[in-house]
Formats: sequence, structure tokens, C-alpha cells
Amino acid sequence: MENRIRIGASACLLGERVRYDGADKRDHYLTDTFGSFLTFVPLCPETGCGLPVPREAMRLEGEPQNPRLITISGRLDLTERMLAYCRKSVTDLEREELCGFIVKKNSPSCGLCRVRVYNRGKSAKSGRGLFAAALAGHFPLLPVEEEGRLYDMAIRENFIERVFAYRRLKELLRGRTDMGELAAFHGINRLQLMAHSPRLCREMGRLVATGQEARLEELLARYADCFMGAFYYHATVKKQRDLLLQIMGSFSKALTPAERAELLAVIRHYHARLIPLTVPLTLLRHYISRFGQDHLLEQTYLKPHPLELMLRNHG
Repeated sequence: MENRIRIGASACLLGERVRYDGADKRDHYLTDTFGSFLTFVPLCPETGCGLPVPREAMRLEGEPQNPRLITISGRLDLTERMLAYCRKSVTDLEREELCGFIVKKNSPSCGLCRVRVYNRGKSAKSGRGLFAAALAGHFPLLPVEEEGRLYDMAIRENFIERVFAYRRLKELLRGRTDMGELAAFHGINRLQLMAHSPRLCREMGRLVATGQEARLEELLARYADCFMGAFYYHATVKKQRDLLLQIMGSFSKALTPAERAELLAVIRHYHARLIPLTVPLTLLRHYISRFGQDHLLEQTYLKPHPLELMLRNHG
């Protein structure tokens, strides 16, 4: 795979003037910060299916589970035209080796959730854009998020963590993966998985331990479902606290009483949201290196994404 991660994105978020009014919705965090580590694959379903810029505004109408895409003034039904494009585009995207996709919120084509649907004179935020629905259906494990939700730091960190985790999973599955490689992969990801879903982490551990009893192809598919499913659970402060204490336990007896008290106080302060996660992690990394805990240094939990993104620097 290329060294830079490939991410799909609604083209308007990258500064392309493709919106119905001829404007863009450039998101500077995506293009200037996160984009430093990515290669973006831009896509606009509305221009992609042949609509002009500018164009008449559209909206979703009918039943939220199966809405129609209708122009507001001219009352043109563009549903079949858009759906045909969606079917082709998601197939084409298979060649792009994407590790995530960021879509434009509220869009009748790209909105991932709570898109307004009009029905019998009333409206409700109960729909999903036609392209977003096709994307999620075709790539069920692919991390997909709306740009508006990424302003929430917890959601942003979770999404970016999923993107980097998905890339590791794709790299594992690209070749002829055997049980030894799967066990090694699970081993270095175990603590990060525990931070998100201890239950699914244990289930994956059982899959690895009993792998010889199932067909490898089926086992890998089940493992991949559990792996990405685990990351949909947020790494809460409590789960992080428990994991920090577990890591500390690996070398606790080698600490002096003063060092142990200091580290426990730092973890306690993090749990009380007085300091960011990066503070106890920095101290833990110091002791991990000092006491030669090489097995911990390999854990993806210690560096799940580039430090330059500063995702663990918020309280």
C-alpha cells in the first residue's frame, strides 16, 4: 500500500466549487492538518451523475427508508439517475483502497445521518443521503463520518483512530494471512482494542486461540468484523484509566514508592479530567523504556495515530 493513507471525501469539503450554488465548503482541518497524512480522493455525487454547477437545490422526500431525490422548484425526480451513479461509483471506489470517507452533513446525497426528509407536508431529520447509504452498504467496515461531527474532539479522535486501524487491518488481509500472522497482529493491537471494547477484544482472542477449528477465510472475516466493530465503541475515560493501571502493573514492582505514588496520582488526575491522556501516557512510555518492556513498546495503543494530530492533548 502507499505510505500515505487514502481517504475519500465529499469534493466540496476539499475546496472544489461543486455545490448547488456554485460555492464550496472547504474544511481547513481536513485539508491542512489531517490532510498532511493523507491522499484525498474527492467525489461529488451530484456533479458525478451529470448535474451542472450551479443547479437547482434538491431534497429527500417520501419514506425515510426509501426516499426520493426531488428538485425543490422544478419537482424533477432524480432518484434513479442518482442511484445508478451510486451503484457505479461504489464499485469504482473498490480500486482506490480507501481507509475512510468523510461526507458533507445534511446533504441529500452525502449526509450520513439525520438528513431531513419531507413527507406529506412535514419534515423530519430521519434520512440518509443516497450516496452515503450506498457507500455504507457496499463497504460495511469502512470508517465513514460527517465533517460536522468531527468538530467534537471525541468523535474526531475515534474516527481517525478507526482510519489508521482499518489501514492496518487491510495490510494484514492483503496477503496470504496465516494463523501466526493473525496472532501477532492481535497481540500488538490488544491493548488498543481493550480501550474500546474489552468484550470484543476477548472474543477476538478466542477466535485466535481456537482458529484451527474453523476455516481460515471464515475466521478472518469474523475477526475483521469484530476488529472494526470494537472501534465503534469510544475509548472512555474509565476504560482508559483501567488500561493505564493495567500497563502500570507490568512494572509496578520495579518502581520506588515515590515513583508509584506519582504515577498513580497522574492517572487519577486524568480520570478526573484535570489533565489530558498524553500526560500519563508520556510517563508510562518513560517507564516502559526504562524497564525494557519491549512487548509494550510494540503496542499500537501507545501510538495509534501521528502525534502531530494532537488528538490525545485535549482534556
